[in-house]
Amino acid sequence: MKPEKKYPSEVYLNGKWLKPDEAYVSVFDRAFMFGDGVYEVTPFYKGKAFKLKEHLKRLQYSLDQIQVAFDAFSLENLMHEALDRLNLNETDAAVYIQVSRGAAARSHFIPEKIETSILLYAFPVTLEGFENKTWEVMATEDKRWHRCDIKSTALLANVLANEEAIAAGFAENLLVRKGYFTEGSHSSLFFVKYGVLHTHPEGPEILSGVTRAEVINICADLNIKVVEKAVHIDELVEVDEIFVTGTTTQIIPVSSITHKNKKVYTARKDSITRELQKVFIERTRS
Repeated sequence: MKPEKKYPSEVYLNGKWLKPDEAYVSVFDRAFMFGDGVYEVTPFYKGKAFKLKEHLKRLQYSLDQIQVAFDAFSLENLMHEALDRLNLNETDAAVYIQVSRGAAARSHFIPEKIETSILLYAFPVTLEGFENKTWEVMATEDKRWHRCDIKSTALLANVLANEEAIAAGFAENLLVRKGYFTEGSHSSLFFVKYGVLHTHPEGPEILSGVTRAEVINICADLNIKVVEKAVHIDELVEVDEIFVTGTTTQIIPVSSITHKNKKVYTARKDSITRELQKVFIERTRS
């Protein structure tokens, strides 16, 4: 069953706080026409931002990659204001930021004179209890473009992959490119083989996950070896644990993987995943 989503009661759009039904952009906005924009989501645990600078740094990276001259760090005060305005300072929440290149007459080149459009809003989110979840997932071919390191608003391939999983009764769709796992449709991906963590190396084929990076940091503190190397689907027979990570997903173990209507993986252990969850909770709730 799909979770019910609600509009926020107020959004920030280009210098004004507005009700959602009062917030409009031009039909010639390039994010609307081309998906020519980027976005970021930052979690707040009881009002405390988690890895705020890292999230803004990732947003800045995406802006730089698509050649939009905008300072992502200039939005920090607005993020806190968004929480204040919706009375979300004492509960778990997240802030969504979307930066569009702006509106201009339709063209396949980047217009020289264009004004950036900024959308920002806060919303409540459930961040507690993730350690009690397990996900049954499917795996399909990764059909996305080759710049997945850019957190682009052009997410149609991700949406279709996730919809395929939901329609089939799975929680996520793990994506496979030339036989190798890249990431999930909305999550980063880790494998445990012989006590060693494996994850796809950073680069254009995956998003540089903030939670992913924190898991790697935790592993360093726990003396758990991490190898940034893609795992082939044929290697699943050697894998004891798999888990996914994400901003609001956090750390969730994968109990099984179905590929081409055949179950190709069933979890044998979860001890390392549980250890990482415990430390992650301590770091986000302290």
